[in-house]
Amino acid sequence: MKNFYWSDPPGQTAFPVAKAGYPLIFAAAFVTIVFALLGFTALALTCLVITLFICCFFRDPDRVIPNKKDVVVSPADGKVVAADITENSPYYEGRCVRISIFMSVFNVHVNRVPYDGAVKDVRYHPGKFFAANKNKASGENEQNAVFIETEGGKTICVVQVAGLVARRIICGVQEGDKLVRGQRFGMICFGSRLDVYLPADTEPAVIVGDRVEAGTSVLGYLS
Repeated sequence: MKNFYWSDPPGQTAFPVAKAGYPLIFAAAFVTIVFALLGFTALALTCLVITLFICCFFRDPDRVIPNKKDVVVSPADGKVVAADITENSPYYEGRCVRISIFMSVFNVHVNRVPYDGAVKDVRYHPGKFFAANKNKASGENEQNAVFIETEGGKTICVVQVAGLVARRIICGVQEGDKLVRGQRFGMICFGSRLDVYLPADTEPAVIVGDRVEAGTSVLGYLS
């Protein structure tokens, strides 16, 4: 058995960029060219830096997915800011394992499916825009929850949480969709957080402070 696999076809470019970034990149590049043609060198250079930053933010690198039984992979790049047992979640009935990942503006922001299954429900909640590395962001910020049912009948919930400067949550799946572990399913623009709710008997593989990568890093193992 192969140790890794591709959940999505590999990109055909050396620097893959998420489609959501194209309008911003083209707009910034256009303004840069206009300033350059008008001879406003300082403004042109500033806009060039902004254009390069936007390109970097919307980068969408290919990832190989670990091919191991019962592995739950990270849905986001970033830093683990919470890994605990909770009983008071609006997204999970009873006790569950919650793992939260904070994405700074320097992380890849494309989100990936943590485990194979079917989408049971997608719930969007408007809210505030507190800093995403704060615990209160999970309860009060704008968020979008995707509920996934595994073949074994277990439920996993992935919640995209907007951050202080994030103003756009993108989710490309809907109820009934069949998902593959590591598959791209959305992104959040400009700094944010993802909360993953897993069955209480899940064996965590990360602790607070760990750095993880979407699709590649193992968050835990389902029992």
